[in-house]
Amino acid sequence: MAITGRFVVLTALCAIPLALAPGWATAWLLLGGLAALIILDLLLAASPRGVAVQRTPPASVRLGQPASSTLTVRNASRRRLRATLRDAWPPSAGAENNRHSLSVRPGERRRFSTPMLPTRRGDRIAAAVTIRSFGPMRLAARQASVKVPARLRVLPPFTSRRHLPSKLARLRELDGRTSVMIRGAGTEFDSLRDYVIGDDVRSIDWRATARRQHVVVRTWRPERDRRVLIVVDTSRTSAGRVEGEPRLDASIDAALLLSALASKAGDRVEMIAIDRRVRARVQGATGNDLLPSMVNALAPIEPDLIEADWSTIASTITSSMNQRAFVVLLTPLESAAVIDGLLPVARQLSARHTVAVASVADPRIAEIQSQRDTLDETYAAASAERAALDRAAVTAALKNDGFEVIDESPDELPPKLADLYLALKAAGRL
Repeated sequence: MAITGRFVVLTALCAIPLALAPGWATAWLLLGGLAALIILDLLLAASPRGVAVQRTPPASVRLGQPASSTLTVRNASRRRLRATLRDAWPPSAGAENNRHSLSVRPGERRRFSTPMLPTRRGDRIAAAVTIRSFGPMRLAARQASVKVPARLRVLPPFTSRRHLPSKLARLRELDGRTSVMIRGAGTEFDSLRDYVIGDDVRSIDWRATARRQHVVVRTWRPERDRRVLIVVDTSRTSAGRVEGEPRLDASIDAALLLSALASKAGDRVEMIAIDRRVRARVQGATGNDLLPSMVNALAPIEPDLIEADWSTIASTITSSMNQRAFVVLLTPLESAAVIDGLLPVARQLSARHTVAVASVADPRIAEIQSQRDTLDETYAAASAERAALDRAAVTAALKNDGFEVIDESPDELPPKLADLYLALKAAGRL
C-alpha cells in the first residue's frame, strides 16, 4: 500500500476542525474518517496482480543509437485501472521517461513506449515492471512488481566503419596492380593477354599461343582465400580504460574493421575471444554473414579480471589454424603480461604464422611525460617515462621474434591495423 499527496493534504486539513473543537472525541472521529476513506479507496482500486504486462524491446541496437521498449498492458480485473507504471531498466540502458500514467477500462489494452539511449555495450536485462493502482479518490494505492523478462543487446558502435571506403579503394588499387605484376607459383590465374616486350617468357601460355597464332601470356592475381585469425584478449589488461572506454572496446572496433576489409578481399576470417578459456568464437561465416556474426558474438563480452593464459591461447591458435595464416593478437602491451605470458610462446607462433600484435596506447602518457612544473607532476612524468620505456622494450622483443607491432590510440588503432594488413598483402606476406 502507498499513500498519496492528496491524503497528506487531507490529513493536514483535519487540523482545522480539531482546532475548532479540540478533544479526543474529535481526534478519534477524524482518524476514523481518514481510515474509512483509505480502506474504501483501496477496495475500489483495481488489483495490480490482475494486470497483464508484456514487454517488447528491440532485439538489438547499436551503441549510441536510440531505441524504445514497448509495454502492452491489459486490464484483466473488473474495475477501471488508474495506475502509474514504471518500466525499470538498468541505468546503462538509458531508459528515460519510464513512468507512464494510464487509465484502462476492464478488458482494455493499452501500449506505452519507453525511449532508451544505451550508454554501454552488452546485454541489458530489464528489471520488474512496478504497477501502482490508485482508487477513484487517489488517496491511496495498491502496488506490486511484476517480473516481465526482457533483454536488449547493445552492439558495438563500429565507429571505425568510416575508414572502410578508403581502405577498400586501396585494396582495389592493390588488386589491380598486382594482378599484372605478380607471376609464378602460389598465385591464382586471372586472364590471358597479348605478349608485350618485357614480359617474363615463363608466363607464356604455349597452348593458347598455338590456338591464336600469336604469343599470349598468362596474368595472375594475388591468391584469395587466405586465412585471417583475430584473437581478442579478454583478460584483466583489457579492462583498463583509455579515453573513458575499456581497451576491449577499442580492440573490438579494430577487429570489426579488419574483418570487413579482409572479407571483401576474399580472405577467410575467424575470430576468437579468449583469456583462460574461449569466451566467443566465429568461424565458417563468410560474405555478408561475417560482420553480423562477429558483432553479435563480441557484443556481450566483458573483460574478466584474470590473467591471460598464453599457452592455452597458443594451443587454441595452433589447433584452429592447420595452415599458415595472418594472426592478429589484440592485446595490451603490458610489460609484465607480455614478458611472462606472450614472449615464451612468441617464436612458436611466428614460426608457423604471420603474427601482428595490436595494442591500445594511452595518449595521456605523452602529456604526463611533458608536464614537470610541480613535484607531483615530476613524479608522474617519471612514472610515465618508465612505462614508456617498458613498452618500448616489449615492442622490441616482439619484433625480434618476428612479430609486427602496432601501438596506437583508440581512434588510430583500427585504421593502422587495416594499413598493416594491406601492406603485408602487397608484399605477399599473407
